[in-house]
Amino acid sequence: MTLVAVAPIESTIHTTNTWLKELAEELGWEDRARVYHALGAVLHALRDRLTVAEAADLGAQLPLLVRGLYYEGWTPNGKPIKERRKEEFLAHIAAALRGHAEIYPEAVAWGVFKVLQKHVSPGEISDVKHVSRLRSARSGRSAQDISSEKPGKARGEGRSGAGKGRS
Repeated sequence: MTLVAVAPIESTIHTTNTWLKELAEELGWEDRARVYHALGAVLHALRDRLTVAEAADLGAQLPLLVRGLYYEGWTPNGKPIKERRKEEFLAHIAAALRGHAEIYPEAVAWGVFKVLQKHVSPGEISDVKHVSRLRSARSGRSAQDISSEKPGKARGEGRSGAGKGRS
């Protein structure tokens, strides 16, 4: 049996790999499986804080494979969740990435937001910005205020690949 490439599948594989490469560069990581887990953790934290309509609008703009990751395990009942503190948002990411060495959830979140901003329409980014304006209980500053600050690499893995966590 001859394998025949299906253009839409080949295209989404290429696009997804582009997103993962960009996120890996933002985070300073080489382990693509780890990058994939980080992308999923942030997308899930974001998705669960959007209304069902906002979540669907964002999902429609994601590449097919990323969209599958985004919707994986989603139950729209009871959404959006009422957590509105930055610490709660970041705790969701940290919990999803438990077992990975030295993860900084805020740096991971901003890396994903930067990739989304490159590929999702400005109107959709504007629609979901309220999630990135989560307030910090300690500082009272929003994540949007902090976005101009470079949080540094997401740690745990340098360009040499040192410190790779499980993937």
